[in-house]
Amino acid sequence: MSKPCLVVGVPKEIKNNENRVALTPGGAGMLQISGHRVLVEAGAGIGSGFSDEDYKQEGATIIAHAADVWAQSDMIMKVKEPLPAEYGYFKEGQILFTYLHLAAAGDLAAQLLEKKVTGIAYETIQLPNGSLPLLTPMSEVAGRMSVQIGAHYLEKFYGGRGILLGGVPGVPPADVIILGGGIVGTNAAKMALGLGANVVIIERSADRMRALDDIFGGHLRTLMSNPYNIASAVQKADLLIGAVLIPGARAPRLVTAAMVQSMKPGAVIVDVAVDQGGSIETIDRVTTHSDPTYEKFGVLHYAVANMPGAVPRTSTLALTNVTLPYALELANKGFTQASAENYTLQLGVNTYKGSVTHPAVAEALGKPYTKLIELS
Repeated sequence: MSKPCLVVGVPKEIKNNENRVALTPGGAGMLQISGHRVLVEAGAGIGSGFSDEDYKQEGATIIAHAADVWAQSDMIMKVKEPLPAEYGYFKEGQILFTYLHLAAAGDLAAQLLEKKVTGIAYETIQLPNGSLPLLTPMSEVAGRMSVQIGAHYLEKFYGGRGILLGGVPGVPPADVIILGGGIVGTNAAKMALGLGANVVIIERSADRMRALDDIFGGHLRTLMSNPYNIASAVQKADLLIGAVLIPGARAPRLVTAAMVQSMKPGAVIVDVAVDQGGSIETIDRVTTHSDPTYEKFGVLHYAVANMPGAVPRTSTLALTNVTLPYALELANKGFTQASAENYTLQLGVNTYKGSVTHPAVAEALGKPYTKLIELS
């Protein structure tokens, strides 16, 4: 039996200052070689340094309008979740392969369910060891960026305390508190330590704390995650980084408004988990690259949901390194066979045939959970 020929569409991202693209020209070429058609919206790759001509040379077809890309495609590959302006493009049975973060996006989830879109979320594809291979590279980027962003906004000109993260001889460095010792937290710690800051990671897993101690050779401190330790650490923080993730679920609120009130005037909060609802109570809105911060209780809050979009070349290359193998599997085998044979991919399916098919997403949305196998 011959494999299906799939039409894969790559629309231009429309989120504020989102310059990434879901597929590189090289990725488009690999799909073409495998017998599939690739439609790329004109200008989709410009922000990441890829011209329309680059895609044409790899066999892709350039389409002038987003509506036509969506209408002609069996599978849409994106970077960020669709925005309301794109909801009207959804069609039944279409595969949407992107970051979805549905736990904090009830309106989007409702549209995907109503239109019976097969929503496959990068962030819930999970390996047997619990790792999230399609989230990892962006978590690495966001973790490293969180520190350079925090260092930037600690400057007095931008509303911060006027502190150099690493200090100088005779002057103490800044205190950086990181909530969560996963991929984001580990990469944030690498950057903060490299700049000479005092670093504390607050983590709930004793095993992970032991691993962090081995990784960093005692150059940072770890604390068990509990309200007392969090409150004590937050009060001392010059830079607080939220780096907590529960796959598919809303981020837990670990830092209360009262804790934020106890922080030093001009301290900075960067919450990397904002696209999952945020882990800090005073993160009550999502900001953008063009208007990234707001002040509350004298503390500067940075709540941009697409941080890696600020370094699109690096981010696009890192992301497509890990998404392309799954895209090829979906295209070559078709959704039914690919999801049946690959449990890791199956865990990425959040919506299918009008039902929520991921337990954590269903719980977060307050909707019934249906096993994917029951709908196949």
